[in-house]
Formats: sequence, structure tokens, C-alpha cells
Amino acid sequence: MFTSSPLSHAAATRPWTVAVLGPGGVGGLLAGLLSRAGHRVICVARRDTVRALRQDGIRVHSSQFGDFTTRVEADTELREPVDLCLITVKHTVLDTALERIPPQAVGHALILPLLNGIEHPSLLRERYGAQQVAAGVIRVESTRTAPGTIGHGSPFTEIDLAGTQERLPSLAAMLTEAGVQTRVSDNETAALWTKLAFLAPFALLTTRYGLPIGEVRTERREELVALVEEAAAVSSACGVPADPARALALYDAFPAHSKSSMQRDAEAERPLELDAIGGALLRAAERHGIPAPIATRLMSELTTG
Repeated sequence: MFTSSPLSHAAATRPWTVAVLGPGGVGGLLAGLLSRAGHRVICVARRDTVRALRQDGIRVHSSQFGDFTTRVEADTELREPVDLCLITVKHTVLDTALERIPPQAVGHALILPLLNGIEHPSLLRERYGAQQVAAGVIRVESTRTAPGTIGHGSPFTEIDLAGTQERLPSLAAMLTEAGVQTRVSDNETAALWTKLAFLAPFALLTTRYGLPIGEVRTERREELVALVEEAAAVSSACGVPADPARALALYDAFPAHSKSSMQRDAEAERPLELDAIGGALLRAAERHGIPAPIATRLMSELTTG
């Protein structure tokens, strides 16, 4: 069960040192918000992004937070211990990106991945240790339009943290003070599957047909309903009951022009997070003997198309 974390005085006043691996749409927005709130932020990225950040800082254009520019530090590798390390790269580049965050440099930092999918926490725990890696999911629509320039379109930015680490309440308080509504739960499986069961139909359908959600929910309504039911069945088999009707109501409430991040990646001819999203869904379906014909077909068409 999620609980809102009250702001503690210590969390509200003590500056944190935060590394952000991958200052793109999500990481760049969080880096900007945390820097603006008075925390020391070190962005870890490729050389061209590092140059842009050192020269111009992070420029955020946001319907929720307004437009602002803030300074951050930037380097191609983490070279000192930090309090918190946010992992916000795409799953497609996770393995190579982690080379920029050597375990010996992290120290005793709390590591928070905010990636799509459900399988990455185990990989990170093998590398950094089980007690240092928390689970988290973020709900936001945010895009990097150029190195260091972030367009934040959603009227919300929310994070759910999950785990038993004693530092999670103070982390939630710090993020909330910076403007990111953050909750804490001890049920990691529920946090990760709640997002995946909702994200997979949105990502697979908008990407497969090149349509925003408004057209998917009208022109492809039957397919959307069937895929939502498949995802809900798999989530329930994994111990996280899902409500297809509620998911459909949320899709119906989305602005008609909304696109998934996977669709935006496809339009920009970037690698797709198919394995982390659709692949993870199908692997879980196979483990539990849940038929998923719509997801299987869409994954096949997206993989071969």
C-alpha cells in the first residue's frame, strides 16, 4: 500500500548530492528540479551532452513548473560518492551506460532506477548490491528536444518508490519538496507491474500504428480493449490484480494528441524498448500460461516491420 511521505525538516533543509545517469526527458527534468531546489546535481552523459550542460545548464520548458534554466555539473563518468544516483537512461542502452557509474565511485549511494519494464532491478542489484538499489516508477510526459533542453508537457510529475530501505522516506520528502509528488510502498512487485500493465498497451499500439492515443482509442478500440485485458490477466497472475475498466477510463481521459515515449522513439528512428516492455510482458505470460495473442502479434510486427 502506498503512503504519502510527510516532509521532514532534515530532508527539507539538507542539500543532497545527486548523480543523474542520462539527463534526457526524465533525467533532465529531475536534474533541473533538484538543482533549482538547491541540491548539487552531477549529470553523467555522453561528451556532447556534457559540453552543452557545462556551457548552458539545463533549460526546462514546463506546463507544470514554468520555464527556467539552472546550472548543473556534468561529466562523462561519476568520479566521487554521492547520496543518490538516478538511473534514467533508456533500457536499450542500460548496459553500456552503467559503465559510466563504476560501483567503486558510487560509495553508499541509494540507487533509484526510473526505467520502463520490470526486470532491471535485479541487474542493478547484481552490480551495486541489493540494499543500495530501490525500485521506482515515474509518471510524466517529458522529452529532450536538444542536449540540455527539456520539454515537459504533462500537468503532473509523480514517482512511486518501493522497497524497505530506511532512506526511502527522506528521499520521498526531498523529491516532493522539489516538486515531484512522491509516495513510498513496500510492495515492489505491485509498483512495477501497475505501471507495466498500463504502459504496454499504450506503447505497443501507438507505436505499431503510428497513431496518438485519441485515434487508437477510436479506430483501434477493440484491439485496445483486448490488449488491456491481456496485460491485466498477466499482471494478476503475477500477484498484482489489475482493473481493465479503470485502465480504459484513464486512456479515455488522456489528451487525444498524447504519444507514448516508444512512439516518439520510433518517429526519431531511435532504438525501441520493445524487449523491456512487450518482451517482459510476454515472458511473464509464458511463465504463468496466460495467452496473449494480441501482444504476441504486435511484438512480432514491430520486431520485423
